[in-house]
Amino acid sequence: MTDSAANPMSLVGQAVPDFTAAAVMADNEINETFTLSNYLADSYGLVFFYPLDFTFVCPSEILAHDHRLDALAAKNTKVVAVSVDSQFTHLAWKNTPVAKGGLGQVRFPMVADLTKAIARSFGVLLPDGVALRGSFLIDRAGIVQVAHVNNLPLGRNVDEMLRLVDALQFHEEHGDVCPAGWEKGKAGMKADAAGVADYLAQHGGEL
Repeated sequence: MTDSAANPMSLVGQAVPDFTAAAVMADNEINETFTLSNYLADSYGLVFFYPLDFTFVCPSEILAHDHRLDALAAKNTKVVAVSVDSQFTHLAWKNTPVAKGGLGQVRFPMVADLTKAIARSFGVLLPDGVALRGSFLIDRAGIVQVAHVNNLPLGRNVDEMLRLVDALQFHEEHGDVCPAGWEKGKAGMKADAAGVADYLAQHGGEL
């Protein structure tokens, strides 16, 4: 159970909880009044939570996001990381070389959630005061379209979020829905009985 009545899945289809907090920016400057809505503006957003700086699974996930940042930027998607650490700890971790367990110069904002209010508002705060591995995909209107939450030992697959950005943008452009395992370049499905029958007749064996 999380430390709040909030349920991350209940955010899907709702406005993303906005917040203002200190953040370490890509250039290592500290923005004391980083605001999510201002940063995302007319972009898609990927907000991800991780438990703590200087831990174990977390740096692999943070680097995985950074390694896919150009691919996400090409899809007009900005990334924001959040943990309950301070901005100063974030900066120290960025200034630690990767070979020594650090992050190096990752290129997205790292938000300090010292009050734990942000994690609580997203429904990912654990009773011991750290956040679950929550990932939230936000559309250009500020609506949460995807909420994925992993328990602490389970690192997430950032490529799946890339796939979901593609799926969301395909749906927005064409109106078709995206069946199981859909990837960019594959056929969508008309959201009616005829569309389902047509899709399954052509692609049911591939599922």
